[in-house]
Amino acid sequence: MALIRRSANPDRSRDGEGRMPLVEHLYELRGRLGKSLLAITVGIVLAFIFRAQVFNFLKQPYCDTEIGSANCELFSFDPLEQFSVSLRVSFIAGIVGSSPIWLYQLGAFITPALHKKEKRYAAGFLAFALTMFLAGATFAYFTLSRALDFLLGFAGDDVQALTSIRSYLGFVTLLLLSFGVAFEFPVVLLFLNVVGVLSADRMRAWRRGMIVGIAVASAVLTPTTDPYTFAFMAVPLYVLYELCIVVARTRERVRRRALAEDPLHQLDDDEATSTPLPSVSPVETAAPQVTEQLDARQP
Repeated sequence: MALIRRSANPDRSRDGEGRMPLVEHLYELRGRLGKSLLAITVGIVLAFIFRAQVFNFLKQPYCDTEIGSANCELFSFDPLEQFSVSLRVSFIAGIVGSSPIWLYQLGAFITPALHKKEKRYAAGFLAFALTMFLAGATFAYFTLSRALDFLLGFAGDDVQALTSIRSYLGFVTLLLLSFGVAFEFPVVLLFLNVVGVLSADRMRAWRRGMIVGIAVASAVLTPTTDPYTFAFMAVPLYVLYELCIVVARTRERVRRRALAEDPLHQLDDDEATSTPLPSVSPVETAAPQVTEQLDARQP
């Protein structure tokens, strides 16, 4: 029984149209997953080594509050609490920190099956999704102290809040992830616009309903019910919705102009066109051949 080996260069196993056998796809998937898991493992180990710096970074919003500005101390009520929290924070930080690598491996596995224009769109949307997730998490980090001031001081001066490490870091990581996921909203809208499902005119017509939808989504996604966190999520999402309308309208205008100048502009290099070719009569086709035969017979 012959052994199946994968060549050192994965492009050698592709045919003229860039296709690969199923076994080669499985080999490539195994390699991509191995690289992704290695990057995530290295990220988790590095985050655990520098856990003190990561913890101080996450604790800074609490230190900026009125209650935490005095001593900036968090409390531990379980001997294993500090260790378990360090593992959890390292795990989340490792996944987020290594996201450019495993997202690239995911895109490198998917994009060979796409057309040239689709590859360009896929790479752009992956980069855009990562950028928006980091933007959402960053926005939540810099607005976190306002929400903590409201929550920790809501009971008044007669109640002293003893915030544990587990509850605080759980709240912070959940809030950062919630904002990161919520900021993927424009990525979905622009993707639907690019594939032709959602037009700019339809997005403009859905403005009132989208305001209600954004408000409901913000109330569900935020881990708290305070008005600051709700406003910090709802207002940027609606602003991003308006920006998506502007981008979609500009893209559609450019596309219409390009199609008016060149009807084949929307086709890829390896796509067939349905545009009818100019008809040529049999007489016009045979005329050059008859002329060449007559010229050959003349002395």
